[in-house]
Amino acid sequence: MKTDIQIAQEALMQPIDTVARALHIDVEELEFYGRYKAKISEEYLRKIEDNPEGKLILVTAINPTPAGEGKTTTSVGLGQAFGKLGKKAIIALREPSLGPCFGVKGGAAGGGYAQVVPMEDLNLHFTGDFHAITSANNLLAAMLDNHVQQGNVLGIDTRQIVWKRCLDMNDRVLRNIVVGLGSKNDGTVREDHFVITVASEIMAVLCLALDMEDLKVRLGRIVVAYNFQGEPVTAKELGAVGAMAALLKDAIKPNLIQTLEHTPALIHGGPFANIAHGCNSIRATKAALKIADYVITEAGFGADLGAEKFFDIKCRIGDLKPDAVVLVATIRALKYNGGIPKADLSEENIDALKKGIVNLEKHIENLQKYGVPVVVTLNSFLTDTQAEISYVKEFCEERNCEFAISEVWEKGGEGGIALAGKVLDTLETKESRFKVLYEDEHSLSEKVETVAKEIYGAKGVSYSQAALRQLAQLEKLGFGNLPVCMAKTPYSLSDDPQLLGRPEDFTLQVREAYVSAGAGFVVILTGSVMTMPGLPKEPAACRIDVTEEGIITGLF
Repeated sequence: MKTDIQIAQEALMQPIDTVARALHIDVEELEFYGRYKAKISEEYLRKIEDNPEGKLILVTAINPTPAGEGKTTTSVGLGQAFGKLGKKAIIALREPSLGPCFGVKGGAAGGGYAQVVPMEDLNLHFTGDFHAITSANNLLAAMLDNHVQQGNVLGIDTRQIVWKRCLDMNDRVLRNIVVGLGSKNDGTVREDHFVITVASEIMAVLCLALDMEDLKVRLGRIVVAYNFQGEPVTAKELGAVGAMAALLKDAIKPNLIQTLEHTPALIHGGPFANIAHGCNSIRATKAALKIADYVITEAGFGADLGAEKFFDIKCRIGDLKPDAVVLVATIRALKYNGGIPKADLSEENIDALKKGIVNLEKHIENLQKYGVPVVVTLNSFLTDTQAEISYVKEFCEERNCEFAISEVWEKGGEGGIALAGKVLDTLETKESRFKVLYEDEHSLSEKVETVAKEIYGAKGVSYSQAALRQLAQLEKLGFGNLPVCMAKTPYSLSDDPQLLGRPEDFTLQVREAYVSAGAGFVVILTGSVMTMPGLPKEPAACRIDVTEEGIITGLF
């Protein structure tokens, strides 16, 4: 059986200007990064502002398991299936981070015969967007420390510096560091920290900015520290906004590539879903809606993290109104949630399926709270039995959800036609009455408790003393009207990754809260979630290589 990278490398890609012409985008409106990648120009984005908007379809999933779910694969295959049906569709996805690519998770280009290409470019340096974000983040950090060194006119309390440096790599030893060692000329000695680039606030800012003007306003609002009076110090006060914007002037433009079947794909931005808001850029999504009749986008990890943040943060800020949701599951993952070891998931086990399907049930209930019609799809495996499939189908239909099998990994767009048909039927027969889960005027603690109880199923929330002080201070500083961005393990509906299925009667533990004022949300850290991952004992990087001919191997 061919690997994903072998399939991708054997693909016959069209020149990107050919893909663009199918969307009526002229060559003059592209900025090329080789033959198969391009950025869409600002001139074109302004040109389409008054176009009518297409339908917006969100793809999300149950909680991820070692058995795999295939959310991105489904997103890509669904877009290809729309193409098979003669529909004008675009896929709008995130860019992958190097950290997971070299760690455990691998890349994020889809899989099998439902991939975006060039797969190697996308999973590695792509068009340099992440490098630009890393540079802008670390420029701000350097200017902050330099300000302290050069007299500290703003009265920054070095014990209350909150801005962290970043690197797009899983590197646990950088989580907590000491800077400024050496002579007096080497800066002020203090504790510092690194986050992975996809957890940087600048990544979130880029993905939520509507244009360059909005980007600069958001960059200026970033809180980097507090002064001795406890007042926030911003990037604007440090004079860093113009230089950061200059580094991001190309990164803010959406990237255009294609699928294996030449369906256009706008790939732009990549905030972490368990730390930041986990969605591709508003700019790319809005552009796609102006270009195509159907836009397939996705949110990170399970619906409790990705879909909730897509609805309550991205849609709220970007004034987006999704028309349908596709919820991805696999029978293997549902049986895993039912307590079956990974080695035994290939065997038919209806009892385990009945026990584990409560995870799917909770995600269906959660999505329906937002008023958006739901289509459940089972990402097909050869080991799935008809009895298991029939049970899941009946379960979903009893809960007012359309149901379809997805075979896009094996068959590409052809394997997604049944799913595409169900989505089209849903768009035509069921009206979306989208609403956010909570209102802006609710207090931060009310917002946290609403998400914890309504989405996670918690009985309540327990706050550390530090978190209580931080929430009170953020309210006092005027940040109480912002949405909350929950940082939580993706592996469970709760904050404990070991609690599978549908946990009940648990208390969500909130340990810390801080504002991402530029992005426009308050981050709530729960459980033991970390902002800088580490590598596993056997990193995926150990299997990646390049031949003398320049062919990359081992990437997945």
